[in-house]
Amino acid sequence: MAEAREKEAVIKLRGLVTGFGSKILHDHIDLDVYRGEVLGVVGGSGSGKSVLMRAIISLIQPKEGTIEVLGQAVSEAEAPRMRALEMRWGVLFQEGALFSSQTVAENIQVPLREYTGMSQQLMDEIAAMKLTMVGLPPDTAEKYPSELSGGMKKRAGLARALALDPELLFLDEPTAGLDPISANQFDELIRRLQKALGLTVFLVTHDLDTLRAVTDRIAVLVNKKLVVGTIAELRKNPDPWIQDYFSGVRGRAALAGMETD
Repeated sequence: MAEAREKEAVIKLRGLVTGFGSKILHDHIDLDVYRGEVLGVVGGSGSGKSVLMRAIISLIQPKEGTIEVLGQAVSEAEAPRMRALEMRWGVLFQEGALFSSQTVAENIQVPLREYTGMSQQLMDEIAAMKLTMVGLPPDTAEKYPSELSGGMKKRAGLARALALDPELLFLDEPTAGLDPISANQFDELIRRLQKALGLTVFLVTHDLDTLRAVTDRIAVLVNKKLVVGTIAELRKNPDPWIQDYFSGVRGRAALAGMETD
């Protein structure tokens, strides 16, 4: 029974084609993301990592293929069902994507206002709770994004992504722009929250340290296709880009000691 749950695909891509105009980014790719796992997504510049994430959450329409999330075909979902589906996922965009004219608390409350009819008092309590969850002090609630460090902005954005207690969490380059210590702390936070909340995480990144620390499997975008596996499996893949990424100088340094972990 437990094994069946572990292998339950909560995101299914079949024959997916995306692109802009005549440029194709993803050429008939298939992918299953299993409940409770952290899937990392990597690829070279322009390979369409963020585009893939945006297609899954219906911000970009694919040219062909199907996307199913939590049993619902996204392209076929009518407005009420799509709205219900959106309440079951949270998204952290690059740089946090906070509204500069709103306080941190107001930013966290955006999805609560959009999808629920709860009172202001309850929203304030939820915002305070989410700040605690992501390791920010209570007085952060009344600050504006311009008053936060880069790491604090990421945590505030994560708090907003978690506002509706989602099942799925989409993270787009969550450690980009952070110093090594802040990036490591954010990696630990993601893994801790994922375990505590039972989240399924779709993580777009280029950071090898994050991949090692957080992910269960990795999907590599190369030559408009997907190659999926663990780090150990991917290091054996003969594709030149994959070899260079995981077994080049930086890859060897970041993944040093994995064989004895």
